[in-house]
Amino acid sequence: MALVQEITTPTVKYEQPLGLFINNEFVKGVDGKTFETINPADEKPIVAVHEATEKDVDIAVKAARTALEGVWKETTPSNRGRLLTKLADLFERDIDILAAIESLDNGKPLSQAKGDVLNSAGCLRYYGGWADKIVGQTIDTDPNYLTYTRHEPVGVCGQIIPWNFPLLMWAWKIGPAVAAGNTVVLKTAEQTPLSGLYAAKLVKEAGFPPGVINILSGFGKVAGAAISHHMDIDKVAFTGSTLVGRSILQAAAKSNLKKVTLELGGKSPNIVFPDANIDNAISWVNFGIYFNHGQCCCAGSRILVHESIYDKFLERFKERTLANKVGNPFESDTFQGPQVSQLQFDRIMGYIEDGKKSGAKVLTGGARHGDKGYFIQPTIFTDVNENMKIVQEEIFGPVCTVQKFKDEEEAIRIANKTVYGLAAAVHTENINTAIRVSNALRAGTVWVNNYNMIHYQSPFGGYKESGLGRELGSYALENYTEVKTVRIYLGEALFG
Repeated sequence: MALVQEITTPTVKYEQPLGLFINNEFVKGVDGKTFETINPADEKPIVAVHEATEKDVDIAVKAARTALEGVWKETTPSNRGRLLTKLADLFERDIDILAAIESLDNGKPLSQAKGDVLNSAGCLRYYGGWADKIVGQTIDTDPNYLTYTRHEPVGVCGQIIPWNFPLLMWAWKIGPAVAAGNTVVLKTAEQTPLSGLYAAKLVKEAGFPPGVINILSGFGKVAGAAISHHMDIDKVAFTGSTLVGRSILQAAAKSNLKKVTLELGGKSPNIVFPDANIDNAISWVNFGIYFNHGQCCCAGSRILVHESIYDKFLERFKERTLANKVGNPFESDTFQGPQVSQLQFDRIMGYIEDGKKSGAKVLTGGARHGDKGYFIQPTIFTDVNENMKIVQEEIFGPVCTVQKFKDEEEAIRIANKTVYGLAAAVHTENINTAIRVSNALRAGTVWVNNYNMIHYQSPFGGYKESGLGRELGSYALENYTEVKTVRIYLGEALFG
């Protein structure tokens, strides 16, 4: 099978790399395996890519180790920064191609895909700026010692990214790792390998030395497991489900006790107080759950509304939901595309059926949209209780529940009654309420009068079963550096 194939999308024609990207070259897998990636809008195969197995992971890790201990070790922090900045420039240059790939392979609307490309470029450029600003301390302990700290690279980093934001997660992982002087072996999601491979092509064009960034297409149970268990990988970063996150943590413990960061699931509350600007709140609540087809770890899937405005809110929210255009990702007015796969479609529909059987009321939606592609109607459930699966479990689709609360205390109690703690939001015109409730919520991010406004300068991560560590901002660099203390004795010998 070839290592590149021309692909025509509704907006661009381009050359799609198909191989594994190891040591700055696209290569076939050792075992010669391939797998197809499917267009979720029409359920047809797009192309087949080469599949990485344990053998390929091992080859990539050796390439990354060689680069780490050789050319990358001798590369100055300023030059690391220049390479990341150049890569960001290339992302922006090829925005039309990268966005089209995301829409084709993932199903997200083209306008949202372009936003992902710009944010990916911004993230890479941000960490390019950090590369020569990672500093330690000098610590004045006493006159006879010079004590200082160094922040050194962790080493070879294994990174496993999800399918909901393929390119954005690529940048989130690679940016801080490379800025801090590490080398990377990254596995894309098996559902969405294409944009990551095209980005690998840009890695070589930007001038990164061979072995610094290696990109593998493959399955979690094979290539992902190999990364998690590998004895020569020093750190693993994973974004995905809590179930898989547990297995990665176990693998790290059973192997070389590698460092682990996990950005996992969520069941985030979106709280609307009676003094909120109702028009703004409706707009943000709609965006909070239906953005990216509801396939968002921090989606505001549990909507809590004060009882005094509950009926008015439901009426307006239903109207806004029905106005969302569901359809072809390449049409300019599409807001919600298809779910990413048949498996994900079936999983979401299973939750919808469970909600109906458990007695919840479908205010709108609750069924398939159209007869081709993995499209699901935006769905609102009311008359729910806190013990229902649709209230407690992450659905990861365009499905939300709406609950009443009578006062601030009850809103906080309901919001925190979850095993997750990734995000939350508060809608109110009262700054005291906003601060008080934000401080009381057990979540890694709290938005006030907005939703889903993640920025690469701000840390992102979760409490409880939503993960370990933080991504983005300066905080992410802590995950990719080891702190070394050096103490130099300046006095005369104490013993002799």
